[in-house]
Amino acid sequence: MIQEYQIRILPEQAANEQSIKQFLVADKGLAAQHINHIRILKRSIDARQRTIYVNLTLRVYIDEEPTDELFTPIDYQDVSNRRAAIVVGAGPGGLFAALRLIELGIRPIVLERGKDVHERRKDIAKISREHQVNPESNFSFGEGGAGAFSDGKLYTRSKKRGNVDRILQIFCQHGASTNILADAHPHIGTDKLPKVIENMRSTIIRCGGEVHFQCKVTDLLINNNKVCGVNAIDNHEGAEKQLQFNGPVILATGHSARDVYRWLYQNNVEIEAKNLAVGVRLEHPAHLIDQIQYHNREGKGAYLPTAEYAFVTQVEGRGVYSFCMCPGGTVVPAASGPEQIVVNGMSPSLRNSPWSNSGMVVELHLEDIAADESPLAMMEFQEQLEKQCWIQGNRRQTAPAQRMADFVNNRLSGSLPKSSYQPGLITSPLHFWMPKFISGRLQQGFRQFGKQSHGFLTNEAVIIGVETRTSSPVRIVRNPETLQHIRIEGLFPCGEGAGYAGGIVSAGIDGERCAENLAKIFADNA
Repeated sequence: MIQEYQIRILPEQAANEQSIKQFLVADKGLAAQHINHIRILKRSIDARQRTIYVNLTLRVYIDEEPTDELFTPIDYQDVSNRRAAIVVGAGPGGLFAALRLIELGIRPIVLERGKDVHERRKDIAKISREHQVNPESNFSFGEGGAGAFSDGKLYTRSKKRGNVDRILQIFCQHGASTNILADAHPHIGTDKLPKVIENMRSTIIRCGGEVHFQCKVTDLLINNNKVCGVNAIDNHEGAEKQLQFNGPVILATGHSARDVYRWLYQNNVEIEAKNLAVGVRLEHPAHLIDQIQYHNREGKGAYLPTAEYAFVTQVEGRGVYSFCMCPGGTVVPAASGPEQIVVNGMSPSLRNSPWSNSGMVVELHLEDIAADESPLAMMEFQEQLEKQCWIQGNRRQTAPAQRMADFVNNRLSGSLPKSSYQPGLITSPLHFWMPKFISGRLQQGFRQFGKQSHGFLTNEAVIIGVETRTSSPVRIVRNPETLQHIRIEGLFPCGEGAGYAGGIVSAGIDGERCAENLAKIFADNA
């Protein structure tokens, strides 16, 4: 017999299967000798009250062994001799599009401007060590996209867009822990995700697809409002070999491919500016956040994970909120070109850094930046703010920073706390040089969050500038039903870079949808 139960237990009771079994015996009247196996289907932490509970949904196997699998692996077929489609970008949108194309009998040709995930590490290390940013290989560009080295968080609110569980199961098939199928806020970790990405690439190649690294698409081949391929440059060892690939195109270039947006604009491919959120990265000692969130001076103790938080409020008609919270994580330099400082956050799988950080951002509309009618207006505002931050950082990747309470009270910080940000911090009056419609709202938001959580607003925390890459500043206009560009047949703007996703999972879902709609074109023309 198989029974499912929803239970609410203390963290120490949820620590292992034996203690969960003891609870079921005491609370549900089950006989211990008849419980052969317990599978956790869903797990979440309720820290709203002083007593912390863990909510579990369980599948209990009574007098029988489990024969069902946690998930059913997909049997990817050989597509070596099938029609080809081009996928531009090997981030989550592009990778999931390529895998779905294989399922549908189409051979994907993946073109990635950056390096493979292993070689990418070396260029990322140089940003912190030598303050050098490779514009083709960094935290934004390369195999795995912006998410590969920026935490690997898989939580999404975009459940209406598609099957979230399917995306998680594909990650598990390629080596991710099956814990992500149960956790309320699933997380692979920056240290684990690269290997999963390598395994996804191996599946694509094993099935007859192609993956080309350091292969930068320079323009789309458009004939009579129909995409028939792309031109690209192979940049291996500085060769700059000209290449051409033919077929319909899934354009999954990520939210930082500003050269792509400029090419589209200059070539009259319809795009539009979209709203954005901009702010700072806020870093606290992890133990302090644990104390606040778990209502305990001892912090998280032996049975709880490093604490998360989420804040949101309205200030003068705009949302102010936490974004991409990284418990037990680090702040990283996420610039994708020269004369930029951009910060982001990431966590390893164990979330065991001494610090916890989060983006703290303000919702911006086009009227807030006095924008003209150019679809690149919000992108250009991003660029201006990132360059100003670079100047404040002494024209290196040294980031301008200020203690949190000093920022709220318009005081220059005479010193800064220790930080995870490896290129280093320099004290700077962010309250003075950041645009007032951003800094003023952040100040009011911080005061509100400090009232909600006593101890959160503190000079033990540091704000680091600037967090600008929360999403794409541009939307590539597409038909909501066919997912093709609104005017150009065979062009599928995809994922976060096209303005239709907000994170790893939603980008993966969008990549699959674009692949499915591309397959319909092939079927109709067969």
